[in-house]
Amino acid sequence: MVAGGLLLGTLGVFVEEGGASPLATVWFRCAFGLAALSAWALATGRWRELRLAPRTLAAALGAGVLMLLNWALFFAAIERTSIAVATVVFHVQPLWVIALAAWWLREPVSRAQLGGVLLALAGLVLATGLAEPGNGVAAHDGRYAAGLLMCLGGSLSYAGVTLIAKLARGASGFSLAWWQCLSGSVLLAWVPWLQGWPAGAGALAWLAGLGVLHTGLAYVLLYGGMARLPAGRIAVLQFVYPVAAIGVDALVYGRALSALQGAGVLLMGWALWRVGRRHRE
Repeated sequence: MVAGGLLLGTLGVFVEEGGASPLATVWFRCAFGLAALSAWALATGRWRELRLAPRTLAAALGAGVLMLLNWALFFAAIERTSIAVATVVFHVQPLWVIALAAWWLREPVSRAQLGGVLLALAGLVLATGLAEPGNGVAAHDGRYAAGLLMCLGGSLSYAGVTLIAKLARGASGFSLAWWQCLSGSVLLAWVPWLQGWPAGAGALAWLAGLGVLHTGLAYVLLYGGMARLPAGRIAVLQFVYPVAAIGVDALVYGRALSALQGAGVLLMGWALWRVGRRHRE
């Protein structure tokens, strides 16, 4: 899981260096991800997992459509904010999961969970930089604000994926990822023809990396780690991804978070870990 989180932390670099539009970037990730997952299934003999019952298949495809929306919004948000800020804001999605579960599945929410949610939201405000002295909402243009809203929308769609996945009983994580990449490859096949293909082999290589590394290899690492770890440790290790993204953004592009933003990230991470642990209990 640590290796998978560190790998995902480099995702934003591949998005920016690929230079494609958000929708085209999503298509290339799906297309190359589908190829990588299919090759892995062929090598490991896991093709039978792709045969799903009609209701389970419908849930898997529905989750795939939401995941496409999530990726498109997240990639667009990176262009408007930064890799670090977009990744941190996106990780507010556990709050959406709890809220949707309470509304849709009628799951109870305790006072401790509600307090954790409020702390996480406070950390989120600090992490965006909007609470910096002289750096409030008025100091940012509409492009930055739109990026933050896109992150929130992407995290909401990902929360929907999490809940829909519960309905896809009998489907493995591999089969869900494969059907997701297949649906994206089909639904967005028109995008590169209208918006243009990558300008050169270098850009294509960056986009291929999104599918092969950040979808194929990252899937193998993360799900392999989750199968060997208790839930509490999984919750903690999931924050390797945003921390790695913050470090990569600073090292590659020199966009370091301020001390106040760093404090917000720590507060948000701690609060979400507490909320997630109590939610599982």
